[in-house]
Amino acid sequence: MVLLDPEDRILLLHGYEPGDPDDDWWFTPGGGLEGDETREEAALRELAEETGITQVELGPVLWRRTCSFPFDGRRWDQDEWYFLARTTQTETSAEGLTELELRSVAGLRWWTSAELSAARETVYPTRLAELLRTLLDEGPPGEPVDLAPESV
Repeated sequence: MVLLDPEDRILLLHGYEPGDPDDDWWFTPGGGLEGDETREEAALRELAEETGITQVELGPVLWRRTCSFPFDGRRWDQDEWYFLARTTQTETSAEGLTELELRSVAGLRWWTSAELSAARETVYPTRLAELLRTLLDEGPPGEPVDLAPESV
């Protein structure tokens, strides 16, 4: 999810490999579907679990991508849908994190587009700074944009 606050800052989580805190990166909130929930329901549930933020206006799907990466001793294959969302609720809570997330999330923070563009840290998706700048300059695309697959 691309969650923006009233100042157009994006919320990113700071994750790391559970056995190696030096292997770290920043990423957008989100996760997998549970049961028969819709993608929209999953996005809102994951956001609430990972950040405590529940006051959200969910917008359109901006981007889609597939990715594959090693994490916590296994390979993960994901089909990701990035919804635009807006909130005025900027205080966060980690109370809903899963056991794995508690072992692999160091925190979160709101980033301006300029801060994200200047960042030297690893950020996923890798083109997020460019994608966010385009979103803020041009608004949401008419149709979801398919991003190139990423594999680590």
